[in-house]
Amino acid sequence: MLESATRWHSYQVPYRNITDPARLQRLLEAVLVIERDLELDVALRHIVEQACALVEARYGALGVIEPGSKRLSQFVTAGIDPEAAAKIDHLPTGEGVLGVLIDDPVPLRLAHISEHPKSVGFPKNHPPMSSFLGAPVMARGEVFGNLYLTEKINAEEFSEEDTDVIMAIAVAAGFVVENAHLHAKVGELDVASDRVRIAHDLHDNVIQRLFATGLSLESTLRLVDSLEASEAIQTAVGDLDDTIRQIRTAIFALEPLPYSRRGVRARLLDLCAESVRGLGFEPSVTISGPIDTEVTELIAGNILAVVREALTNVGRHARATRAHVELAVADHCARVVVTDDGIGASATPERGSRGLANMAERARILGGSFEVVRLKPSGTEIRFEVPLVA
Repeated sequence: MLESATRWHSYQVPYRNITDPARLQRLLEAVLVIERDLELDVALRHIVEQACALVEARYGALGVIEPGSKRLSQFVTAGIDPEAAAKIDHLPTGEGVLGVLIDDPVPLRLAHISEHPKSVGFPKNHPPMSSFLGAPVMARGEVFGNLYLTEKINAEEFSEEDTDVIMAIAVAAGFVVENAHLHAKVGELDVASDRVRIAHDLHDNVIQRLFATGLSLESTLRLVDSLEASEAIQTAVGDLDDTIRQIRTAIFALEPLPYSRRGVRARLLDLCAESVRGLGFEPSVTISGPIDTEVTELIAGNILAVVREALTNVGRHARATRAHVELAVADHCARVVVTDDGIGASATPERGSRGLANMAERARILGGSFEVVRLKPSGTEIRFEVPLVA
């Protein structure tokens, strides 16, 4: 992979190969369009749309490679309407011709996809595609994903200049991804700073005041003759002690670990905190078992992807007011349960959203199970369980 990435760097001055001034102008305008967004999801969609327009491709996609693997964890598409996309049996995971670009990330141009020796065909209900053009997107010195363009309009296949254009877009896309990650990191630092400040305030002010109030109440017990009043004061003191314990737990969750020590537990809490924007509220979280010592990075990545997809579905479709995420390790298994109080979802992943199908596929690959359960009177529960040892 490193040798291939080095080869890709040798391609990274493609602008000079584009001889048509009008096309070069369109390319530069497209770069400006995709560089104006700091939200990564929006930027990725703009990248695909602009790439399709520049090389006159009927369909386009950007497959994001899951870190530490050769699977596609995200697939951003253009040219396929939502109804047609919903009927496709499953999203590509990085096999066949798409896998060629993952294994050897250099530009690939084909007149007919089906004639490539690595071609494995298309999933059920996938639109027919013949001509193909792909290029890797590099970010932070590594392959972030691949741009895929298919079905050249008004021509049998894509041209060499089309390849140069897509290479240029891919280079720009790499910078966009890096900028988006940098922007997100700055935002995380701001959030982390706020969390530490809040934790210190809770410890230095709130807990101390509650503790002093409890002592004051206890000191009044000897002045109270009524047994009923004495019991009420003792109950209040017990409630204060319980509140102090809960606040100490919250303080522990608020204070972030150094980056080098952040495990699955911390990353899950961060993910749930970040989901507020899409949900309109912060989901509650329960974590139990030896999460950070028993869960491998491969399983951790899939767990976080499932929780992210589940919370995204809740935010987009459920009209929920509450959500709860449970992550537990027990009996050599990792179990994730995401529950909401929304309007419910299809209990059949194949007929529901592609997100549900993706979660089911992750469970299958890891030798686990996936289930969607409708709750009464309303709500949905998503269950994802995988063994810790293959």
